[in-house]
Amino acid sequence: MSERWARAALQTYRWVGLAAYPFIGAYVALRASRGKEQHARRHERYGKPSLPKPEGPLVWIHAVSVGETNAVLGLIERMLSKGINIVLTTGTTTSAALVRERLGNKVIHQYVPLDLKPAVSRFLNYWKPDAAIFAESEVWPMTILELGARRIPQILINGRMSDRSFNRWKKRSALADSLFENFHHVAAQTERDAERFRELGARPVTVTGNLKADVRIPAVDSETKSQLEQAIANRPVWAAVSTHDGEEKVAARVHRALKKHWPELLTIIVPRHPKRSADIQKMLDEYGLSVAVRSTDKMPNAKTDIFLGDTIGEMGLYLRMASVAFVGKSLKGEGGQNPLEPAVLDTAILSGPNVSAFDEAYKKLIEARGARFVEDEISLAKAVYKLLQNDKLRNAMAMSAARVVSNMEGALDDTWDMLGPYIQPLIVNAKLGNAYQMMDDEDGNGTQVGKKRIGWK
Repeated sequence: MSERWARAALQTYRWVGLAAYPFIGAYVALRASRGKEQHARRHERYGKPSLPKPEGPLVWIHAVSVGETNAVLGLIERMLSKGINIVLTTGTTTSAALVRERLGNKVIHQYVPLDLKPAVSRFLNYWKPDAAIFAESEVWPMTILELGARRIPQILINGRMSDRSFNRWKKRSALADSLFENFHHVAAQTERDAERFRELGARPVTVTGNLKADVRIPAVDSETKSQLEQAIANRPVWAAVSTHDGEEKVAARVHRALKKHWPELLTIIVPRHPKRSADIQKMLDEYGLSVAVRSTDKMPNAKTDIFLGDTIGEMGLYLRMASVAFVGKSLKGEGGQNPLEPAVLDTAILSGPNVSAFDEAYKKLIEARGARFVEDEISLAKAVYKLLQNDKLRNAMAMSAARVVSNMEGALDDTWDMLGPYIQPLIVNAKLGNAYQMMDDEDGNGTQVGKKRIGWK
């Protein structure tokens, strides 16, 4: 694709978006009816704000879903500690719930605007961010072009480029170049990711590691933990976490097979999308399994087969109960889920082979014998059985996994250093703004002068 064709393609994308904009309401309403949008906040998808813009420096951070949101929490907390305001956008209701739970009102949460010119322009005209930071692999043409037109620095952090995405962009190399050249900096997870971004036209690109490796030990409510430990007592427990459609059935069948050896076995299932809880309960009932559902505050009893963890933000609770964890979206899905939270909680890790989104982490875990791949339901059942009956092997895997995470740490510091040229002026502005505010509090003058001097918008 030539440069001329790339410009024509982007112009076509712009005009198609403008033409579709008046009719997009039906699409958003349909998503809301299916629980994929918050009905009361769907106007945010059109770039319409639901909260006031604060005074002072403001950075827009976008993390599409739960995994990306968790990855940027440490970075967000550092910015907040420096006096920088943050408008954090996500694209899913589950990630919005996570933001509410983990950050409360410390950040301004909005749903990300649709990648249509009217929505993006309205969003940028209102918030006027001093910088835009995107996590992992978010490349939205209209958003990138609108930020570029406003000369707002845009940085991609924790960047990754899957085989599939890279091959698609390579077929449209001129289009990729016209988009990726707008990024002021790309911070890639691995050297392979970095080379791919460079080949697609991004400059400069540095390797800062995986922010998900700087994982904090997941929090847990001590009272709930104590109650659940008492309810479980000394039962053998394994967990299937971050499961996707079809993997709950696998976990149920594995439980039935292993129950022949351990009648007291408890299986914890934590679906990636809690809104699927009702369907999962129905399936488990059809399998004749006794289920305790976390969202109903029901604790498992001696006869409970499955403890269904259908809540957000309690992964630390579920993983602390299990000595073996299967990490989902790896047998029935594609890409896998983050294995590092189980790794820091002394858990032996099992996964299916489809882990392209976390291949670097799994490569290190497999090499260190901190995780094992299973090919199907039968091999999963065999692996869980072997680990539950072999304390020495299970503990060795857990210790190896914890060492891998420790060796991978440092991405947060490296990413923070990379962001220095874009963030440091905002930190200075924030400090000056606080100083002028103090002067204003003392004598009633100076605030407006201060704003003009430091260039606030």
